Amino acid sequence: MSVSSTSALEIARAFMKDMEHLDYDAALKHVAADCEYTNPPPIGTVRGPEGIRAVLEPFFAPTLENEFKILREASDGERVFLERLDRHRLADKWVELPVTGVLEVRGGRITYWRDYFDGQTILSQWPSA
Repeated sequence: MSVSSTSALEIARAFMKDMEHLDYDAALKHVAADCEYTNPPPIGTVRGPEGIRAVLEPFFAPTLENEFKILREASDGERVFLERLDRHRLADKWVELPVTGVLEVRGGRITYWRDYFDGQTILSQWPSA
């Protein structure tokens, strides 16, 4: 399927699947150079594939396996809404985090990505750096 005929929802799903496998090279091909990615504090906003990778790669370093279960999804043209249960297998346990993400896709690339979740839920379960 060519990028021009790929829907925003299909691009968002493919991105999440690549991220589930921690395949940053494949996942970030779905991201525009000027993409804005925002998480709740203390993480904040970064820009572009390099910024996204700089946040996610070290964070997911202790992860042995990921599951990003899409519970509900909706799209309206360029906008995609994904309600997810992000599951991360660490050395000693699984950690779960309910997340709602909003993505915008233009020209076949994600230009905006914002995740909403309770930061304390994940930080209270995550290994210290």
